[in-house]
Amino acid sequence: MSFADPQTITISGTTTPLPKISVAGDETVYQSADGLIQMLASHDSGKRIRHLLRVNHSKLTADPFIPAENVKVSMSCYIVFDVPPVGYTAAEQLAVYTGFKTQYTATSDALISKLLAGES
Repeated sequence: MSFADPQTITISGTTTPLPKISVAGDETVYQSADGLIQMLASHDSGKRIRHLLRVNHSKLTADPFIPAENVKVSMSCYIVFDVPPVGYTAAEQLAVYTGFKTQYTATSDALISKLLAGES
């Protein structure tokens, strides 16, 4: 089973479609038309199973050293589920994630705001 195509992401009130551009093994890539936003979903299995959902975001901004020129900068945000091959059902994994999500989204994402400000 695969994700809907296209995926969409809303950043700062702007919704951007991300059509599927690549499927290779256990990795699927969705990307905006301008190539500045990309979403990857992948799965890796070995001694543990890793499920990854990642957003890569790029933008053009003024070069701080040469303000008349623009440079491309980028950031990534992702979540990884790292689970043993046996011992956790999908429902149990979802329950742990739901608790985690509730923690980091509480009070208007206060925990993430503090993390991004360097607190721990």
